[in-house]
Amino acid sequence: MSIARLRTAYHRQLCKQILFVKDGVPNIADTSSKASVAIAMEIIARLNHPLAHKAPPGQTAGVLFGQLTKDFLSSSFDLLQHLRPGKWLFSVNQSISEFDQYEHVANLQRMLREKPELAAALGGDYLVTPDIVVGRNPVSDKEINQKAKLIGEPEPVCQLSPLRAVNRPKPYSILHASISCKWTIRSDRAQNIRTEALNLIRNRKGHTPHIVTVTAEPLPTRLASLALGTGDLDCVYHFALPELREAVEKIDSEDQLEMLLGMINGRRLRDISDLPFDLAI
Repeated sequence: MSIARLRTAYHRQLCKQILFVKDGVPNIADTSSKASVAIAMEIIARLNHPLAHKAPPGQTAGVLFGQLTKDFLSSSFDLLQHLRPGKWLFSVNQSISEFDQYEHVANLQRMLREKPELAAALGGDYLVTPDIVVGRNPVSDKEINQKAKLIGEPEPVCQLSPLRAVNRPKPYSILHASISCKWTIRSDRAQNIRTEALNLIRNRKGHTPHIVTVTAEPLPTRLASLALGTGDLDCVYHFALPELREAVEKIDSEDQLEMLLGMINGRRLRDISDLPFDLAI
Protein backbone atom coordinates (compact mmCIF):
# COMPACT_ATOMS: atom_id res chain seq x y z
CA MET A 1 0.00 0.00 0.00
CA SER A 2 1.37 3.40 -0.98
CA ILE A 3 0.55 6.78 0.56
CA ALA A 4 -0.98 7.81 -2.77
CA ARG A 5 -3.43 4.90 -2.53
CA LEU A 6 -4.20 5.73 1.09
CA ARG A 7 -4.87 9.33 0.04
CA THR A 8 -7.27 8.16 -2.68
CA ALA A 9 -9.08 5.92 -0.20
CA TYR A 10 -9.27 8.85 2.23
CA HIS A 11 -10.86 11.05 -0.43
CA ARG A 12 -13.27 8.29 -1.41
CA GLN A 13 -14.54 8.02 2.17
CA LEU A 14 -14.77 11.80 2.59
CA CYS A 15 -16.87 12.02 -0.57
CA LYS A 16 -19.04 9.05 0.40
CA GLN A 17 -19.69 10.14 3.98
CA ILE A 18 -19.48 13.95 4.06
CA LEU A 19 -19.21 15.79 0.72
CA PHE A 20 -22.63 16.76 -0.58
CA VAL A 21 -23.95 19.14 -3.23
CA LYS A 22 -27.35 20.80 -2.93
CA ASP A 23 -28.68 23.15 -5.61
CA GLY A 24 -25.20 23.38 -7.11
CA VAL A 25 -23.52 24.34 -3.81
CA PRO A 26 -21.08 21.89 -2.13
CA ASN A 27 -21.15 21.75 1.66
CA ILE A 28 -17.53 22.93 1.85
CA ALA A 29 -18.40 26.16 0.02
CA ASP A 30 -19.63 29.51 1.25
CA THR A 31 -23.00 30.05 -0.46
CA SER A 32 -22.42 33.81 -0.50
CA SER A 33 -19.16 33.52 -2.49
CA LYS A 34 -19.24 32.63 -6.18
CA ALA A 35 -15.50 31.90 -6.10
CA SER A 36 -15.89 29.53 -3.14
CA VAL A 37 -18.68 27.59 -4.88
CA ALA A 38 -16.81 27.43 -8.19
CA ILE A 39 -13.56 26.24 -6.61
CA ALA A 40 -15.37 23.64 -4.49
CA MET A 41 -17.15 22.23 -7.54
CA GLU A 42 -13.86 21.99 -9.43
CA ILE A 43 -12.24 20.15 -6.49
CA ILE A 44 -15.11 17.65 -6.42
CA ALA A 45 -14.78 17.09 -10.18
CA ARG A 46 -11.09 16.28 -9.76
CA LEU A 47 -11.63 13.94 -6.82
CA ASN A 48 -14.15 12.08 -9.01
CA HIS A 49 -15.74 9.91 -6.31
CA PRO A 50 -19.44 9.29 -5.59
CA LEU A 51 -20.81 11.86 -3.13
CA ALA A 52 -22.94 11.46 -0.02
CA HIS A 53 -26.70 11.07 -0.61
CA LYS A 54 -27.41 13.67 2.06
CA ALA A 55 -25.36 16.12 4.05
CA PRO A 56 -24.46 15.09 7.60
CA PRO A 57 -25.35 17.61 10.32
CA GLY A 58 -22.71 20.29 10.89
CA GLN A 59 -21.15 18.78 14.02
CA THR A 60 -21.34 15.26 12.60
CA ALA A 61 -19.43 16.38 9.51
CA GLY A 62 -16.65 17.70 11.71
CA VAL A 63 -16.49 14.51 13.76
CA LEU A 64 -16.37 12.34 10.63
CA PHE A 65 -13.69 14.56 9.10
CA GLY A 66 -11.54 14.16 12.20
CA GLN A 67 -12.02 10.39 12.37
CA LEU A 68 -11.27 9.80 8.68
CA THR A 69 -8.25 12.10 8.83
CA LYS A 70 -6.96 10.26 11.90
CA ASP A 71 -7.33 6.92 10.08
CA PHE A 72 -5.42 8.22 7.06
CA LEU A 73 -2.60 9.66 9.16
CA SER A 74 -2.26 6.55 11.31
CA SER A 75 -2.12 4.23 8.29
CA SER A 76 0.34 6.49 6.46
CA PHE A 77 2.58 6.93 9.50
CA ASP A 78 2.74 3.16 9.92
CA LEU A 79 4.45 3.02 6.52
CA LEU A 80 7.17 5.32 7.84
CA GLN A 81 8.21 3.25 10.87
CA HIS A 82 11.68 2.84 9.39
CA LEU A 83 12.02 6.65 9.41
CA ARG A 84 10.46 7.24 12.85
CA PRO A 85 10.47 4.05 14.93
CA GLY A 86 8.59 3.87 18.21
CA LYS A 87 5.26 2.94 19.71
CA TRP A 88 2.79 5.59 18.60
CA LEU A 89 -0.85 6.27 19.35
CA PHE A 90 -3.34 8.20 17.23
CA SER A 91 -6.65 9.12 18.85
CA VAL A 92 -9.48 11.64 18.61
CA ASN A 93 -10.84 13.99 21.27
CA GLN A 94 -8.30 13.10 23.97
CA SER A 95 -7.46 15.73 26.59
CA ILE A 96 -3.92 17.06 26.68
CA SER A 97 -3.88 16.40 30.45
CA GLU A 98 -3.36 12.72 29.61
CA PHE A 99 0.11 13.50 28.23
CA ASP A 100 3.39 14.10 30.00
CA GLN A 101 3.90 17.77 29.08
CA TYR A 102 0.39 18.72 30.25
CA GLU A 103 -0.29 16.42 33.19
CA HIS A 104 -0.35 19.44 35.49
CA VAL A 105 -3.10 21.35 33.67
CA ALA A 106 -5.89 19.20 35.10
CA ASN A 107 -4.90 20.28 38.61
CA LEU A 108 -4.64 23.88 37.48
CA GLN A 109 -8.07 23.77 35.88
CA ARG A 110 -9.57 22.24 39.02
CA MET A 111 -8.01 24.97 41.17
CA LEU A 112 -9.42 27.69 38.92
CA ARG A 113 -12.90 26.20 39.17
CA GLU A 114 -12.65 26.24 42.97
CA LYS A 115 -11.35 29.83 43.05
CA PRO A 116 -13.18 31.95 40.46
CA GLU A 117 -11.20 35.04 41.42
CA LEU A 118 -8.04 33.33 40.13
CA ALA A 119 -9.81 32.33 36.94
CA ALA A 120 -10.74 35.97 36.35
CA ALA A 121 -7.13 37.03 36.85
CA LEU A 122 -5.45 34.29 34.84
CA GLY A 123 -8.19 33.77 32.26
CA GLY A 124 -8.50 31.08 29.61
CA ASP A 125 -9.34 27.41 29.50
CA TYR A 126 -6.19 25.39 30.02
CA LEU A 127 -7.67 21.99 29.15
CA VAL A 128 -7.38 21.74 25.38
CA THR A 129 -8.94 18.71 23.67
CA PRO A 130 -7.53 18.57 20.12
CA ASP A 131 -9.47 16.86 17.34
CA ILE A 132 -6.56 14.45 16.82
CA VAL A 133 -3.59 13.75 19.06
CA VAL A 134 -0.45 11.80 18.26
CA GLY A 135 1.51 10.46 21.20
CA ARG A 136 4.61 8.39 21.73
CA ASN A 137 4.70 5.80 24.48
CA PRO A 138 7.66 5.76 26.89
CA VAL A 139 10.17 2.95 26.41
CA SER A 140 11.30 0.28 28.85
CA ASP A 141 14.94 -0.23 29.83
CA LYS A 142 14.77 -3.55 27.98
CA GLU A 143 13.96 -1.68 24.75
CA ILE A 144 16.71 0.86 25.40
CA ASN A 145 19.28 -1.88 26.01
CA GLN A 146 18.24 -4.23 23.21
CA LYS A 147 21.45 -3.69 21.19
CA ALA A 148 23.84 -2.86 24.01
CA LYS A 149 23.61 -2.00 27.71
CA LEU A 150 23.18 1.78 27.60
CA ILE A 151 21.49 2.37 30.92
CA GLY A 152 20.63 0.71 34.21
CA GLU A 153 21.39 0.42 37.90
CA PRO A 154 23.40 1.59 39.76
CA GLU A 155 24.35 4.56 37.54
CA PRO A 156 22.40 7.69 38.64
CA VAL A 157 21.85 8.96 35.09
CA CYS A 158 18.90 9.50 32.73
CA GLN A 159 16.45 9.56 35.63
CA LEU A 160 14.19 12.44 34.59
CA SER A 161 13.46 12.03 30.90
CA PRO A 162 9.80 11.10 30.20
CA LEU A 163 10.91 8.83 27.35
CA ARG A 164 12.26 6.33 29.91
CA ALA A 165 9.24 4.55 31.38
CA VAL A 166 10.91 3.58 34.65
CA ASN A 167 11.35 7.24 35.58
CA ARG A 168 7.68 7.69 36.45
CA PRO A 169 5.44 5.63 38.77
CA LYS A 170 2.69 6.16 36.20
CA PRO A 171 4.29 6.77 32.80
CA TYR A 172 2.44 9.20 30.55
CA SER A 173 2.55 9.19 26.77
CA ILE A 174 4.43 12.15 25.30
CA LEU A 175 2.32 14.45 23.13
CA HIS A 176 3.95 14.45 19.71
CA ALA A 177 1.29 16.34 17.73
CA SER A 178 -1.95 18.26 18.18
CA ILE A 179 -4.05 18.31 15.02
CA SER A 180 -7.09 20.55 14.62
CA CYS A 181 -9.52 19.41 11.90
CA LYS A 182 -11.88 22.02 10.42
CA TRP A 183 -14.17 21.05 7.56
CA THR A 184 -14.34 24.73 6.63
CA ILE A 185 -12.77 27.92 8.01
CA ARG A 186 -14.68 30.91 9.29
CA SER A 187 -13.17 33.82 11.23
CA ASP A 188 -14.32 32.51 14.62
CA ARG A 189 -12.89 29.06 13.94
CA ALA A 190 -9.55 30.52 12.90
CA GLN A 191 -9.35 32.45 16.16
CA ASN A 192 -10.27 29.39 18.22
CA ILE A 193 -7.51 27.37 16.55
CA ARG A 194 -4.93 30.05 17.30
CA THR A 195 -6.08 30.30 20.93
CA GLU A 196 -5.76 26.54 21.41
CA ALA A 197 -2.31 26.60 19.81
CA LEU A 198 -1.11 29.35 22.14
CA ASN A 199 -2.41 27.42 25.15
CA LEU A 200 -0.40 24.39 24.04
CA ILE A 201 2.74 26.48 23.65
CA ARG A 202 2.46 28.43 26.90
CA ASN A 203 1.30 25.70 29.27
CA ARG A 204 3.66 22.85 28.40
CA LYS A 205 6.33 21.33 30.61
CA GLY A 206 8.72 19.91 28.08
CA HIS A 207 8.98 20.14 24.32
CA THR A 208 6.30 21.70 22.13
CA PRO A 209 4.32 19.20 20.06
CA HIS A 210 3.65 19.67 16.37
CA ILE A 211 0.65 22.02 16.19
CA VAL A 212 -1.16 21.88 12.84
CA THR A 213 -4.56 22.26 11.20
CA VAL A 214 -6.18 20.12 8.49
CA THR A 215 -9.05 21.62 6.50
CA ALA A 216 -11.19 21.19 3.39
CA GLU A 217 -11.81 24.95 3.01
CA PRO A 218 -11.78 25.77 -0.74
CA LEU A 219 -11.24 29.55 -0.69
CA PRO A 220 -7.57 30.66 -0.54
CA THR A 221 -8.41 33.97 1.13
CA ARG A 222 -10.13 32.04 3.93
CA LEU A 223 -7.16 29.68 4.21
CA ALA A 224 -4.93 32.73 4.51
CA SER A 225 -6.72 33.80 7.71
CA LEU A 226 -5.16 30.75 9.35
CA ALA A 227 -2.09 29.95 7.27
CA LEU A 228 -0.41 33.35 7.13
CA GLY A 229 1.88 34.32 9.96
CA THR A 230 4.16 32.20 12.09
CA GLY A 231 4.56 31.33 15.75
CA ASP A 232 1.38 29.53 16.74
CA LEU A 233 0.80 26.90 14.02
CA ASP A 234 3.50 24.84 12.35
CA CYS A 235 1.55 24.71 9.10
CA VAL A 236 -1.92 24.31 7.57
CA TYR A 237 -2.66 21.15 5.55
CA HIS A 238 -5.34 20.98 2.88
CA PHE A 239 -7.18 17.73 2.28
CA ALA A 240 -6.62 18.05 -1.49
CA LEU A 241 -4.04 20.71 -2.28
CA PRO A 242 -3.09 19.71 -5.87
CA GLU A 243 -6.79 19.54 -6.72
CA LEU A 244 -7.33 22.93 -5.07
CA ARG A 245 -4.53 24.48 -7.09
CA GLU A 246 -5.93 23.11 -10.36
CA ALA A 247 -9.40 24.33 -9.39
CA VAL A 248 -8.19 27.87 -8.69
CA GLU A 249 -6.28 27.93 -11.97
CA LYS A 250 -9.41 26.71 -13.79
CA ILE A 251 -11.70 29.45 -12.49
CA ASP A 252 -9.11 32.02 -13.55
CA SER A 253 -9.12 34.17 -10.42
CA GLU A 254 -5.84 36.05 -10.30
CA ASP A 255 -6.28 37.24 -6.70
CA GLN A 256 -7.15 33.78 -5.36
CA LEU A 257 -4.30 32.13 -7.27
CA GLU A 258 -1.80 34.72 -6.07
CA MET A 259 -2.88 34.15 -2.48
CA LEU A 260 -2.71 30.36 -2.86
CA LEU A 261 0.74 30.35 -4.44
CA GLY A 262 1.97 32.77 -1.79
CA MET A 263 0.97 30.33 0.97
CA ILE A 264 2.44 27.32 -0.82
CA ASN A 265 5.72 29.01 -1.74
CA GLY A 266 5.89 30.58 1.71
CA ARG A 267 5.73 27.06 3.23
CA ARG A 268 2.53 27.83 5.14
CA LEU A 269 0.20 25.47 3.22
CA ARG A 270 0.80 21.81 2.34
CA ASP A 271 -1.14 18.77 1.20
CA ILE A 272 -2.50 16.18 3.63
CA SER A 273 -0.02 13.66 2.16
CA ASP A 274 2.86 15.80 3.46
CA LEU A 275 1.69 15.60 7.06
CA PRO A 276 2.79 11.99 7.82
CA PHE A 277 6.31 12.91 6.71
CA ASP A 278 6.27 16.12 8.73
CA LEU A 279 5.17 14.11 11.77
CA ALA A 280 8.28 11.95 11.26
CA ILE A 281 10.53 14.96 11.84
